[in-house]
Amino acid sequence: MISLEFLVTSLVVVVTPGTGVLLTVSTALSQGRLAGVYAAMGCTLGILPHMLAAGLGLAAAMHAGSLAFQALKVLGVLYLLYLAVLTWRDRTAFTVDEARPPVRVWSLVTKAILLNSLNPKLSLFFLAFLPQFMDASAAQPLVAFGVLSAVFMTMTLAVFVGYGMLAHGFRSIVIQTPTVQAGLRKSFAVAFVFMAARLAWTEGTP
Repeated sequence: MISLEFLVTSLVVVVTPGTGVLLTVSTALSQGRLAGVYAAMGCTLGILPHMLAAGLGLAAAMHAGSLAFQALKVLGVLYLLYLAVLTWRDRTAFTVDEARPPVRVWSLVTKAILLNSLNPKLSLFFLAFLPQFMDASAAQPLVAFGVLSAVFMTMTLAVFVGYGMLAHGFRSIVIQTPTVQAGLRKSFAVAFVFMAARLAWTEGTP
């Protein structure tokens, strides 16, 4: 059921930087290793709504109805722009300060969940990608779909945590002066705007 082709293709998809990777890396850089792990967990959990919707056929109905797809896309774009504004205005971000307040776990996880939950490109992915690796003659197609989805989510978590660890490893190196801190903060804010623009151009068909 789980082929090498599926694993390799999934890895390529997961490793390719997107909004989840951007949030995880920026969080690990600005708040530390543990915060990066929580962001990765939230992004992974944000896949669940799309997986369940696709498995139950709701995603197909959503994409058949352009209005529903466009509504979700608009919400996703607005949320990315909201994150861009927050990042731009947070002048305490990307500062190496051991006295920083504790990580707000639920706030961070919720932010990451919302980020992926409001990304209609994920439901497109589950509709167009996973079925290619399913056996059409499988006795329980939903079970097969669930297994492949679980493997994909596990890979997502592992890769995102890896991105976070890598970012944290360079944290003390790349964040040395107020100028660098401001540059990183503004760069990530602009990156969120870029992701919002790219999402806005997403078509409603797989």
